[in-house]
Amino acid sequence: MLEEYGIQLVKIDLPFRLNHVNCFLAEGENGFQVIDTGLHNKSTAERWEKELDGKTVTNIIITHYHPDHFGYAGGLQKKTAAKVSMSRIDAEAGLVAWQEHFLNGLHENYQLSGIPADVATKMSSNTREFVPLVTPYPNVYHYFEEGESIPIGKYEYEVIFTPGHSDGLVSFYNKEKNMLLSTDHILPSITPNISYWFHGDPNPLRTYFTSLAKIRKLDADLVVPSHGNPFNGASKRIDEIRAHHDERLGVLIGILKNGRTIYEATEKLFKRQLTIHETRFAVGETLAHLEYLRYNGECQREIRDGKYWYTL
Repeated sequence: MLEEYGIQLVKIDLPFRLNHVNCFLAEGENGFQVIDTGLHNKSTAERWEKELDGKTVTNIIITHYHPDHFGYAGGLQKKTAAKVSMSRIDAEAGLVAWQEHFLNGLHENYQLSGIPADVATKMSSNTREFVPLVTPYPNVYHYFEEGESIPIGKYEYEVIFTPGHSDGLVSFYNKEKNMLLSTDHILPSITPNISYWFHGDPNPLRTYFTSLAKIRKLDADLVVPSHGNPFNGASKRIDEIRAHHDERLGVLIGILKNGRTIYEATEKLFKRQLTIHETRFAVGETLAHLEYLRYNGECQREIRDGKYWYTL
């Protein structure tokens, strides 16, 4: 399907329940572009070595700073001397999120969230385990600007800032073909994780809703996501995603009737058994929804016994 666009999908394995990330390879005038890179681990490095055999890579485009997209950017740049482009917001976030001063602050934030000490320790350790999977950091050559035009494969694409999933996530839209490279902004069968990670945008869910509304106006036909298969109908999927979050917010209001800590609300909202890695995401997503309600004046937050307490 993507051959007519001059784009090749390179599916990179991930060691999680979400077991892959769609990266892309596109031929330009002077060489090839890589869009997102996967984690920096042995299997990813070997996969790219195979895919890039005999090819000259001139550019690496990073859609956002999360490890499955950004992780191998620096390692691949060292091998290829390619120029890395991404948003300034996420380039800076990528240099902060796994530094000692931030990692050391996680314990206090987890305490405030009401997370049991043993679980919090495991969550902190899980975060630290990503450091070798995202280093070395890349040297960013170009910071994307909203609305700029870049060539990808056979066509030109508009850079559209779609924050929410990350503060500086970008998507790429080709008007001629009405095609959207949606990255992690819109996914076909799961909803993108919208979390507050104790840094950056304090109300990421509100920001995400604004980004969804912006993309919905395009009414894109073909959507090529970073997880799952390409699909048709961006607007329909956006409506489904918005309805999902509205439903979750309604459930959360019910959960808060007698007051809850962040962790207690997480346990009520996510009923299935979660790994430690998944628990980090569940806590982040619950917190993003709680803060959305708080900023909307639909709940309040106070500190009780050293923990955040949310009540209606």
